[in-house]
Amino acid sequence: MSNASKIHSPSNIRLRRSDLPFFLVMGGISSSFILLIILLLAADLMFTSFAEFKAVLLKPEIQAAFRLTILSCSIAAILSIWVATPLGYLLSRYQFHGRMLLDTIVDIPIVLPPLVLGLSLLILFHLPIGGWELEAWLRDSVGFPVTYRWPAVVLAQFSVACAFAVRTMRVTFDQIDPRAEEVARTLGCTRGQAFIQIALPQAWRGMIAATTIAWARALGEFGPILVFAGATRMRTEVLSTTVFLELSIGQLNAAVAVSLLMVALAVVVLLLLRALGTGLTS
Repeated sequence: MSNASKIHSPSNIRLRRSDLPFFLVMGGISSSFILLIILLLAADLMFTSFAEFKAVLLKPEIQAAFRLTILSCSIAAILSIWVATPLGYLLSRYQFHGRMLLDTIVDIPIVLPPLVLGLSLLILFHLPIGGWELEAWLRDSVGFPVTYRWPAVVLAQFSVACAFAVRTMRVTFDQIDPRAEEVARTLGCTRGQAFIQIALPQAWRGMIAATTIAWARALGEFGPILVFAGATRMRTEVLSTTVFLELSIGQLNAAVAVSLLMVALAVVVLLLLRALGTGLTS
């Protein structure tokens, strides 16, 4: 029997037909979530017009919030990859006492309620210990106060974004064969040289992915910023808190316009991630 005959044989046709209910059920369940996201975006787009969207974005306070958002997210992402690269490498390559505990601690910002994280940051900076207070010391000795100022925005974003960056970098190093580093060490390289000259060049895609994910996560941060940095216009306001402020004064059109701006920024970041060929799961 020829290959064409085998393909069109009754048994193969019945097999393909029997797969139809499977794909209908799986596709129907999967499409429900996709449809929900599409409907949410469509509702936002239908609620406001381009003229209203443009008018909102021309407001000085919105532009200030946009600039602070870009700046704070970028700083938080850079700090995150700076910490996540060595930490992800250590968690991936070495077994040591307390490794499981350390791994659990890294995940705490991911599962902790955002408001609790913000409250914890606030307590950390204002808890008096033997008459010494971190915020007072930073203000008086260093001249660099944090709470309710823009550094608090960066720190709140970093506290959460770094955890996601660490996870990404750990998976990245898990996928890199350590034998090349071991060979380099047998040839006289130190651990540091093997890390810098062998591991890092192979991990560049993961580093870009981790930085991008950290930036996107910082963009959506709200709870810790509101508690630790506040939402003072032209001072500590970022786009996520702008939505809250606009809703609190009944400006629903402005809140939707800012929400669409954040969606656009998130889509750009995700498309960049896909274009780099890393994907969110790498």
